[in-house]
Amino acid sequence: MKRISKITLILMAAASMTACGKVGERSSLPIPQQPAATVTEAATGTSAEESTTAADTTTTAAADSSETVTTTAAPAQQQSAQTSSSSDNYGPAPVQYDIPGLTYINGVLIANKSYSLPADFAPGLDSTCYNQFCKLSSAAAQEGLNIYLSSGFRSYDYQAQIYNNYCARDGQAAADTYSARPGYSEHQTGLAIDVNQIDDSFIGTPEAIWLENHCHEFGFILRYPQGKQDITGYQYESWHIRYVGTDLATQIHASGLTLEEYFGIDSYYHS
Repeated sequence: MKRISKITLILMAAASMTACGKVGERSSLPIPQQPAATVTEAATGTSAEESTTAADTTTTAAADSSETVTTTAAPAQQQSAQTSSSSDNYGPAPVQYDIPGLTYINGVLIANKSYSLPADFAPGLDSTCYNQFCKLSSAAAQEGLNIYLSSGFRSYDYQAQIYNNYCARDGQAAADTYSARPGYSEHQTGLAIDVNQIDDSFIGTPEAIWLENHCHEFGFILRYPQGKQDITGYQYESWHIRYVGTDLATQIHASGLTLEEYFGIDSYYHS
């Protein structure tokens, strides 16, 4: 597994790209603009997380991988098309960072209420994650659906501003059910994406249903599933996906488990 040093990470964080598809804008809380070197986002003002309004920074992509699919019953031409399509959708595991303070379990970077990230960890939106999301968005569009990136990477300081605003509005106990404290947000890993409307209005839409059923094919998992709040620590978020690579995403999807259940870890603030 390729590992990236902190010096390399700092250099890579200077790069940026424009998010594929439509970028959502929803704002009702006075969230200050984040520095252009990372990503600009606005709070939704709902019982959920926030949306981006500009480009997300990126890291170096992991090496490309491919997957061969064979179907004995299909004609040769159809089999070739299916193999090509599956291979095109395949996403490799994310790169790993050789940085103190990060927690990896079986090669997966963990960020939840039990496992924090260093305040200065700022990789930007991982380029493999971004590229796979673009493939996902394009595949959905072929079925007449519109899935677009609304929120990607967030820095520690920006998450602090977001979280504090929610605490001021709803109180800390309520805010903790839908917004991460600074240093505990998956968005800081550069491997999490919120799509479309970042609130409960997205639940049950054709896009939400398609996303839950197909995101694993591109390397994503639905991170906070329905009925799992006591396990993940967060309310159901049909719009929040996390990139782990197609192999692991397919296994987690098939298991019906959350990331916490799959790895046997907890998610609650220990202090």
